[in-house]
Amino acid sequence: MRFCLNIFIFFSFCSAFSQEAPNFAALDSLYREDQFYMGMTYNVLQKTPQGFSEGKFTPSFSIGFQRDMPINKSRTVAIAAGLGYAINNFNHNVLITETGGVPEYNFTEAGINYDKNKLTLHYVEMPIEFRWRTSVPESHIFWRIYTGFKMGYLVYDRSKYNAGDDKIKVTNNRDLNKFQYGAYLAAGRNTWNVYLYYGLNPIFKSAQLEGKTLDVNTFNMGLIFYIL
Repeated sequence: MRFCLNIFIFFSFCSAFSQEAPNFAALDSLYREDQFYMGMTYNVLQKTPQGFSEGKFTPSFSIGFQRDMPINKSRTVAIAAGLGYAINNFNHNVLITETGGVPEYNFTEAGINYDKNKLTLHYVEMPIEFRWRTSVPESHIFWRIYTGFKMGYLVYDRSKYNAGDDKIKVTNNRDLNKFQYGAYLAAGRNTWNVYLYYGLNPIFKSAQLEGKTLDVNTFNMGLIFYIL
């Protein structure tokens, strides 16, 4: 959490400096809006079973770079593709354990006050998007609406449960989908932009909770900002 906040402050400072300072190179009429991006979001799980609840707020974090490819003469419309890295966190009341390498899922016991029950997923992401903006060669301050599709590949996963001296950790969960994909929208002006993402496939591919398939997917909402 502290690491994410430090990165967030660093990018805010860099973005403010780069967009307020004169940029004579931007006077080139063939400019591109190649951008680094950084986002912080809150994950809300969808299609949850009865009895499922999410715990305290835990932000998720993403960072990456996108290559801008304008498709009109004024360069206000473009296609962009990129590569990024995301860390998604979920606090919930489903206890994930493992017996003989086989993951098991149960609701946490009523009345047990646990310190942590969190699922953390790390993805390498590949976004591609359609861009509309009011940019001009003289300034990097403009309105934007970016909408697109991204695919993520799961490179690391960990579920962690702490309740006093009872500590359980499960990694390399074979029930998780290796690929995640979904649609997103980013809209705003200058540095700060609202960001929404809806996952189109479930996080788990073969998890069973009380005899039913756990096919939750994610809806992310938060902020994303861009730095040239």
